[in-house]
Amino acid sequence: MTASTRRHSPKSLTDVRSQRKPIRDVNQEHTENLRILERLALVITEHVGTMGFFIIILVWTAIWLGWNLLAPENLKFDRPMGFVFWLFISNMVQLLLMPLIMIGQNIQGRHAELRAQSEYETNIKAEQEIEVILEHLEYQNSLLLLLIEKVDAGRAKPS
Repeated sequence: MTASTRRHSPKSLTDVRSQRKPIRDVNQEHTENLRILERLALVITEHVGTMGFFIIILVWTAIWLGWNLLAPENLKFDRPMGFVFWLFISNMVQLLLMPLIMIGQNIQGRHAELRAQSEYETNIKAEQEIEVILEHLEYQNSLLLLLIEKVDAGRAKPS
């Protein structure tokens, strides 16, 4: 092995491992850092954005409107064509859920950003490790070429 070959030897596995950052579980970090109200906002956001919630609202609306259109006059509690009470309740539901959903989406967005950063760090680490592997392959290739040259030189000498 020549001095130039030794000089270009790649990093050792110990060197590569010592430069690694410790592995983080960003999902766990995110969950542990949530406050109680943020957890509540997430639960509401996750449940409101489902078909089940849509069906509940649809059925509630159909029953409400159906009852107040078709029930006997003395049993109606929200007169047809006005539906003031139904509109009031619907608006209150919307006014209360909109900010909660936005809060939940902001929390989900922070979580997505943490995951994206973690994936980026993993990709950087993988790229660095692949580069070390390629350096090792180039180093091994140069050693093999050196050996081939020595073998060919040995064969070329007359016996």
